[in-house]
Amino acid sequence: MMPRFENRVVLITGAASGIGLATARRFAAEGARVVLGDRNETAVLAAAAAIRGSGGAATGIGVDVAVYAACEAMVGHAVETFGGLHIAVNNAGIPSEIGGLFEDFPVADWDRLIATNLSGVFHAMRAEVPALKASGGTAIVNTASIASLVAAPGMAAYVASKHGVAGLTKAAALDLIAHGIRVNAVCPGLIDTPMLAGAPPEAQAAMAAQAPIGRMGTADEIAEVVLFLASDAASYMCGALMTVDGGVTLA
Repeated sequence: MMPRFENRVVLITGAASGIGLATARRFAAEGARVVLGDRNETAVLAAAAAIRGSGGAATGIGVDVAVYAACEAMVGHAVETFGGLHIAVNNAGIPSEIGGLFEDFPVADWDRLIATNLSGVFHAMRAEVPALKASGGTAIVNTASIASLVAAPGMAAYVASKHGVAGLTKAAALDLIAHGIRVNAVCPGLIDTPMLAGAPPEAQAAMAAQAPIGRMGTADEIAEVVLFLASDAASYMCGALMTVDGGVTLA
């Protein structure tokens, strides 16, 4: 059986670690030519080299998605290296510091999170769409969050940014479906990634206990859902927000 993504060019942001890296590895294993973008240039180049070392086709590029010109350069690199772009996974994001009164929330933290988590998704999509249209691209998958669906105290900027990703996904889906480009989002819950690795063990245990399934999720589990949304198996899905959270939002 031919791999699902044979000869497809897939661009993934936030790909140096966590969900992005797991997704890049899975796409490469299924025949895709993968472009890994990340703000940590050293790490993303090493990640791409590791995929090549395992027999995959991959290239890496440093990118700060908060800067539109950097996103244009990233897409240009994809087209120049592999000849086009068929699928984009906009995964780059940064966490929020938790705690404090709303009126004490630092304005600089608000600006930083919105610039990366929301404007960064818009910048990447805006740069990707012309290349997707030119290559007959089929799918964009954005990484939202359960914070796109519910709020949490002390996390105003993160919650707002991820609610924005959900709305942007739906609006873009309406704009792009006529061009054969499906736009959907995955909404991960508490996932065992480097973003949460710095939390104390007791905090990690408390987070795991929030999920009725009894544990945090893995980056590979989210990657599987991303690949599904990007595949022909999801051909009738448009503007969907797929929750993958071990049951956290059921309560």
